[in-house]
Amino acid sequence: MKRFACAGLAVATLAGATAPVLAADLPLPAEPVQTYDSTPVPAARFDWTGFYLGGNLGWGWGEFDNSSGPTGSFNSNANGVQGGGHAGYNYAITPNIVTGLEADFQFSDLSKTNFRNGVGVKTSSDWNSSVRGRLGYTFDRFMVYGAGGLAIADLKVNADGAEESTTAFGWTLGAGVEGAVTNNITARVEYAYQDFGRESFTLNGNRYRSDLDANLVRFGLSYKF
Repeated sequence: MKRFACAGLAVATLAGATAPVLAADLPLPAEPVQTYDSTPVPAARFDWTGFYLGGNLGWGWGEFDNSSGPTGSFNSNANGVQGGGHAGYNYAITPNIVTGLEADFQFSDLSKTNFRNGVGVKTSSDWNSSVRGRLGYTFDRFMVYGAGGLAIADLKVNADGAEESTTAFGWTLGAGVEGAVTNNITARVEYAYQDFGRESFTLNGNRYRSDLDANLVRFGLSYKF
């Protein structure tokens, strides 16, 4: 009887010693595989909608079409630096189509003196302005646009020892490229053509007529609110 008890105790001791070894050889349960969404997060588009305010600097050139009794008809070509400010509002109709309204004011340096039949005639324009509608197509942070509307400028004639000036009204058309430098600052390069109606001046009893066509190329920076 004691012999069977000793044998059972030995078997139990051996089983207890080998159990951890057998458990170590058993395969471990597989960990759940983590999945990741590989779809890239789209970058936020630049928002063109909003008010903006800025300044610009460029070069202008134009032609004064003049005529009078003492001098006959003649043209004066002038060019010079132009600079000023602009303000406007853009509205994105769709993600790619932007419309807006802009007003600007420029100081100009267009002046030319011609001598005809012994008479010196000086024609000049010291400032110009415009109110334009804009329509553009965007490529996220870049926009190409066209603009057109009302143009205003001063027109001055000096002859026969007298001088007279007036405010001339006309029209303007142009186009440009604008890009977002930051989320609040944009830069642009644009061209504008301006055509003003013929104006009449009376200097010492002589009637003078002048008509100005002007071209502008300018670089500008704007702050978008």
